[in-house]
Formats: sequence, structure tokens, C-alpha cells
Amino acid sequence: MSTKAIVFAAGLLSLVAAASAGAQSVRVVNEGGIRDEWTLSPGAKLAAPGYPGAFAERGDNVCLAVGYRINPDGSTSDFSLLKSWSSSTGESEPAEGFWDAFAQASVAALQQWKFTPKPEITTSRAVDTVATMTFMGKQAEDPAGLRAKCGIKDLASFLEQVKSDMAKRGDMNRHQLKNTYRQQTRSEMIRTPRG
Repeated sequence: MSTKAIVFAAGLLSLVAAASAGAQSVRVVNEGGIRDEWTLSPGAKLAAPGYPGAFAERGDNVCLAVGYRINPDGSTSDFSLLKSWSSSTGESEPAEGFWDAFAQASVAALQQWKFTPKPEITTSRAVDTVATMTFMGKQAEDPAGLRAKCGIKDLASFLEQVKSDMAKRGDMNRHQLKNTYRQQTRSEMIRTPRG
């Protein structure tokens, strides 16, 4: 697993853990749901990601939903690729490193985002949310339609589903390991003559 993949996996795990924690220290809010407590820092802009040069020749229209945390100091962290879509292959990765390149571009933009608590907020607290990033390629496409392909309407429910899926895969992996062990043990018993 690449370092970048590990970072995204760690980000996803932290978002899933926050969703599981419920009403503890980290809130989970939908895209745009931070407005009640946060505003852009003075002079800050919501930087948009650039189209990755390595895949510019392909020219796919692409969208990503990237989960991230706004820390109490207003910085962003714990990035995680939650959804992805390409005009050439849908949710399947069109080429090796494709999603990683677009995720890196998205994170580079998100790292520039800086927030400030609203004046009425006396104690700022971390919040997990999501940003839908779009990349227009060579084909004309309605920007709202492209965003809709990756938009997550209910982030908390989405993260709960991810947690459930991860648990099922974990159970499946344990089951597969037990079956593999049993098969190996049986094979060894058959090959080992009894004396």
C-alpha cells in the first residue's frame, strides 16, 4: 500500500470513528453544514484543484467526494477519498494511479482552505465534513450534473455504511483465513503418512 493510500485510509478511519463516536468531540456534518460555526478566514479562498497533468491527455470529466476535518484552529486534515466517478468508466478506476492523482490534487486544494470560528462561537471544536471536487475534461458536461455523481447527501449515514461494510469485509477476511488454514491443514494431513 502506498504512503498516500495509507494517509487516505487513516483519514477514512478517523472519519468513520468520528461518525461512530456520535455526539462526542467531533461533529459530522454534510457538505456546507459548517456555516453555523465556521466561516472562511479573512483573505482565505476556497482553492479549486487543478486537473492532474498525468491524465490530461485522457480528458475525462471526474468528480470526487473527499472527506476532511476542520480542526479547532481552522486548518484542515484527515483527508479521505469517499467517492469517485469518471466519465470513461464510472466508479471503476480508468488507469492505475488515476484516483490517487485526482485525490492528491483535491487534497492540495483542501490544505489551502482555512476557517475561523464565527464570533458567537466561544469554543471551537473539530468537525468532519466533505467537499465534492470536480474536474472538467475534454467533453462538455453540466457542472451540477457532474457534482451530483459524487455528492453525499447524508455524510453520517454514508460513514456508518462504510463502517458496516468494513466490518463485514473484516469478518469475511477472518472467515477466508480460517478456511485457508483448514485447507492447508487437510492437505498436510493427506500428504503426511500416518505411522
